Amino acid sequence: MREEILAYKRERILEEAVKLFYARGFSGTTLDDIAAELGVTKPFIYTHFRSKVELLAALCKPTIEMSLAAVSEGAESEGTATQRLYRAVVGFTRVVLQRQANIAIFFREEKNLSQQALDEITALRKQFDRVLSQMLRAGVEAGEFDIPDVNLAALAIGGMISWAYTWHRANGRLPMDDMVARMGDLALRMVGARPMQ
Repeated sequence: MREEILAYKRERILEEAVKLFYARGFSGTTLDDIAAELGVTKPFIYTHFRSKVELLAALCKPTIEMSLAAVSEGAESEGTATQRLYRAVVGFTRVVLQRQANIAIFFREEKNLSQQALDEITALRKQFDRVLSQMLRAGVEAGEFDIPDVNLAALAIGGMISWAYTWHRANGRLPMDDMVARMGDLALRMVGARPMQ
């Protein structure tokens, strides 16, 4: 029970930090601001995070971990290379759209991360690119994809989806399920495969 309470308190700190860092920026937000939004004192935050920089890393790192997990899950799933890529892209797109604020904070505030956090995130991003490249290479070898440069294609697909954080609106024209399905189909078209729909 104690672990659940600690996890809940940590999650509440992260929720308020995302809102404030997104609205005011990292430099424009103090730990006192976050504490005030939570109705607690600054020492309460220090029981969960040693510094504002550590809090920033805790907002940024999970998104790339979730993205890597989504792509890996797709890569390891059953079916053809086309089906696996589609699942991977749909899962990754869902992560990006659900964590838009976290991604915006990362791209804006990357310079404020500690070197250790930045190195960890960079390693995860490289692993993400490798998994996606391997999936594309398998599709080429199976005769399902027509890609002259799988590494470049992996970067292009990753970039196309990541950039959705800048333009997607939760109340926009397409509901989430339709949006992720269409992004999956776009990725398939990029590699010369037939869309799933």
